[in-house]
Amino acid sequence: MKHHDRKGGQGERAVLVGVFLDAPVDPDHPLDELAGLAASAGTSVVGQLTQRRERPDQTTYLGKGKVTELEALVAHHDADVVIFDNDLSPAQTRNLERALEVKVLDRSEVILDIFAARARTYEARLAVELAQLEYSLPRLKRMWTHLSRLKMGIGMRGPGEKQLEVDRRLVEKRIHDLKAELAEIHGRRERQVASRHDRMTVSLVGYTNAGKSTLLNSLTGADELAEDKLFATLDTRTRRWRLPGWGPVLLSDTVGFIRDLPHRLIASFKATLEETRQADLLLHVADASSPLVDAQIAAVRGVLEEIGVEEKDTLLVLNKIDALPDRVTRDRVAERYPHAIAISARSGAGLPELSRAVSDSLGRGFRDVDVETNPGNGRLLAWLGRYGEVLSRRFTDDRVFVHCRVPAALLGRITSDEAVVRPHVHPADERVPDPERPRDDATTAAPG
Repeated sequence: MKHHDRKGGQGERAVLVGVFLDAPVDPDHPLDELAGLAASAGTSVVGQLTQRRERPDQTTYLGKGKVTELEALVAHHDADVVIFDNDLSPAQTRNLERALEVKVLDRSEVILDIFAARARTYEARLAVELAQLEYSLPRLKRMWTHLSRLKMGIGMRGPGEKQLEVDRRLVEKRIHDLKAELAEIHGRRERQVASRHDRMTVSLVGYTNAGKSTLLNSLTGADELAEDKLFATLDTRTRRWRLPGWGPVLLSDTVGFIRDLPHRLIASFKATLEETRQADLLLHVADASSPLVDAQIAAVRGVLEEIGVEEKDTLLVLNKIDALPDRVTRDRVAERYPHAIAISARSGAGLPELSRAVSDSLGRGFRDVDVETNPGNGRLLAWLGRYGEVLSRRFTDDRVFVHCRVPAALLGRITSDEAVVRPHVHPADERVPDPERPRDDATTAAPG
């Protein structure tokens, strides 16, 4: 085992390895995403090696000839770590480390390490710790091997199965405790998000570094961190967005997704993704300038399906159109996604069109109405606040006029005994009503 004077992740030199089975890759820069992950984790990339195979080698993932080539590459660059753009089994990792005599990490380990470094809130730190422990549980034996090889000598001559079993029980207990605590947090988050029934909610989802945080800032005037790096946002952030012609809605920025995002991480961040699960509308933000935009869109849709929100109303937003090299390239992307909205969150291009599309999407299935009733009809007024969106109230001596948006399916529950319902007439300078939304004649109602 080689020993280096460099200490910590900042000084580590990494060789990247990609074994391509059937995953789509950028032919010109196949390991660019892994290089971004490595940089985010604090390592410097000194070499790369790729191989295309029909199936991975059960022993070392790479073929034998490539392992020999990798060994020479590691020695030539005096590398400290080898990072695979694949998920390795514990045995494959152990075999590679014996052959290369350096630390070997797989894609999931690097992602978990980045999440651990970026986690700021208590909830995010718990979620990352749970994912890391679940990942490490079947790899405890390898970790002990590391320890005995790095610190040979008295007291460290083979920890033995007894210590391994003690460690396994401690890890399993900690996993159990973390799951219980996160379940409690998830319950609180569910109640918290559900309590926002008086506001329409829109959630930003998308591949990591697609520009979601920049879009949140542009739409709401917020000043949230928006870095050009992978996983700059881990914690959900919600801001008020005054949607033109509609009023205030809540806009949430969520953790970015990535290809082959570890399943344990998705499960651990269930509470954080609650905003996405309960949102009225999703804005799927994609980086139109990425050569792998199609694969990234598919990866996000896969994660949405995994968390059970694939059927939710979604608008596809093609961001970073200003970074496309020419009009032909832009048109080619637009042709593949004819219903998407092309924008630049940084320059503001396309944002008015996005606002109108969001307004129209939120309006489908709702009726914009004026409800006239007596001020003492507290039951109806509370019902309107619970099931609709109250936009304004006007009182006279014996009447109250409420401008609100109510789901069309519920309007039939209002009768003429206590209230009169009329379609709301917008002033000329307000949003033009959705042409697909029928305008009913005056209807009557009290909740049944």
